[in-house]
Amino acid sequence: MTMSTNAYSSRRYSQPGIAETPCSALLRTAPGAPGDGSSGPRSLATRSSASEYALVMSSGRLLDGRLKIRHLILTKKIAEAGSVVGAAELLHVTQPVVTRGLREIEEILGVALFERLPRGVQPTVYGEAFLAHAGAILAQLGAAEDRIERLRRGDLGTITVGAHFAGSKLLPLAVAGLKKEHPQVMVTVKEAIPEILERQLLSGELDLIVGRLPRKSSDRVRRIKLHEEPFRIVARHGHPIHAHPDPQLADTARFPWILPPDQTRLRTELERVFADQGVAFPSDLVECTSIVTLRDLLHASDMITAVPMFVAKQDPALRSIPTDLSSIRRSVGVMLDAERPLAPAAALLIRHLTDEATAMAAESGEQD
Repeated sequence: MTMSTNAYSSRRYSQPGIAETPCSALLRTAPGAPGDGSSGPRSLATRSSASEYALVMSSGRLLDGRLKIRHLILTKKIAEAGSVVGAAELLHVTQPVVTRGLREIEEILGVALFERLPRGVQPTVYGEAFLAHAGAILAQLGAAEDRIERLRRGDLGTITVGAHFAGSKLLPLAVAGLKKEHPQVMVTVKEAIPEILERQLLSGELDLIVGRLPRKSSDRVRRIKLHEEPFRIVARHGHPIHAHPDPQLADTARFPWILPPDQTRLRTELERVFADQGVAFPSDLVECTSIVTLRDLLHASDMITAVPMFVAKQDPALRSIPTDLSSIRRSVGVMLDAERPLAPAAALLIRHLTDEATAMAAESGEQD
């Protein structure tokens, strides 16, 4: 930790006496205190004020407001230089400034911190005790400054992210990039359907959401679009549906489906696709919101589902079914609470999300 020597040298310091501390002066003149000239019982407010003054006095000389950080720096420099003259040179101030500052701290403590020798000074037993604590305090202040700066840069912090299927590839790539640059940032990811995630965002449980941008959301939600992503119907490699030369939607309905919960946007859009093609909506189904469980079910069974294109592409165990879902597309992006300031670490994650989205768009050509 460093101190501006110009600021040090330009300060004017008073020389409070040991016998007359600010607290004792206040007590001496407080209404109802002995010698204040008043008579009669003191009011409750007066007694309360006197108690507060007494509490301040009992807290000790170093906590009564007179001790400054400059005193800690000054005593440390005197000990390092071994003389008042040397300390003045280290601090780029005049010798009288150092002498006056040392006198102030010795008057506050009521003891001599340094023994004056023919050539220089050396700490007394009191000085050694004070210097040990002063050094620790300055080190802690330096550590606090460093921590705050690291938080400001985004090197430290915690980010809680909500995610759903539409951001499933984008988010892991962005988190990996962030952690490579800033390993001390803690990232927590929570999966849920978009409707639940938005409620958690607005309640302060999440810092941001990555995934599908809904058509409608709260006025408090700030949206950042990253890219467009179509949906695909998928099943495992070796699924009987892949033996069909030209599978239609009706062919998929003969198998069990994995679907999002009822009344969610994707579920409603899939119901509309089936209705538009005159196909009965699957009745043999599993409702699932976990991408991990969904993949396990697809790998282990003849179930079918609809997922974002990049989810299908990143899993080599899955194969797309060439059935038209062109009416279902997703604007994938980030959602933030507009009424909360964005933490530096969260801003860095958004930068990585933007970079990864740009690369994904280039990879797919933004085509179905």
